[in-house]
Amino acid sequence: MSSPAGLIIAEPELTDPRGAVDATLPDSTHAAAPPLLRQDPGRFLTVLRSVAIGMVGVVLFGTAWAAVSARSGQLPGPVQTLSTLVELLTQAFDTNGPAGQGIGLQLRDSLVRVLKGFLLATVIGVPVGFAMGLIPTMHRMWNPIVQIFRPVSPLAWFPIWLTIMVKADPAAVLVIFVSAVWPTILNTAAGADSVPVDQLEVARVFRFSWVTRLREVVIPHALPSIVTGLRLSMGVAWMVIVAAEMLSAASGIGFYVWQSYNGPGLAHVISAVLVIGVVGLLLDLGFQALGRRVAHVGARS
Repeated sequence: MSSPAGLIIAEPELTDPRGAVDATLPDSTHAAAPPLLRQDPGRFLTVLRSVAIGMVGVVLFGTAWAAVSARSGQLPGPVQTLSTLVELLTQAFDTNGPAGQGIGLQLRDSLVRVLKGFLLATVIGVPVGFAMGLIPTMHRMWNPIVQIFRPVSPLAWFPIWLTIMVKADPAAVLVIFVSAVWPTILNTAAGADSVPVDQLEVARVFRFSWVTRLREVVIPHALPSIVTGLRLSMGVAWMVIVAAEMLSAASGIGFYVWQSYNGPGLAHVISAVLVIGVVGLLLDLGFQALGRRVAHVGARS
């Protein structure tokens, strides 16, 4: 039906039957949502639940600690230790503290020793692990040695290396090396030994050289196991350094713990223990992230 001349009839407005607003209009509620909640609400709730459960564990641990401290009368409680920890962190890089250098400088010396021993264990452990995993004769040759010396306490190696090296600092580095090398060797050997036979046969059919076979087939497949071994080795190295430095070092976090026990008291010792734990956790999280990245790269390839 035609409309009279000059009369304009408005088109009917189309609306969403669910009452939804125009998509072009800004949605303040959606814009204000956190990125994690906007992307995946379930993941946000999972993270929140994990944090809450972790906080419950911290509260229970602190309560038990406070109860033991009150019963003992000599063990510092959580509040006193936290106050001491804050003081230590504010003076972390002082050169003349109550237990010698500040705890930050002590950590620096310990990390340098740990990295030296860890790198030496990596440089030697990875090739030996590949040899044991790929060559049966090498496995039969070296496996008894690995299995005999692997369970030996790190402290048992210290007098041997101290006799050989004379100086305590290189002896501590070699104690870290001899304690950390075994997980790297065993995990690298397991990764190299688990390469599928059909992949090795394809490499043999195409007449890959040993270098090409190692680079294109063995290393990509064994990389997750290698990273796992390195992660375990770093954990062992960080535990060993404290004991080694308590024996003979003139600096480092282990030396700091022993000096605090003989000087400022247990509050400083427990604060140092907490710092050691946090640094070890950060190192482990770094290797966990590297392991996930390696696993994703392997899955894509």
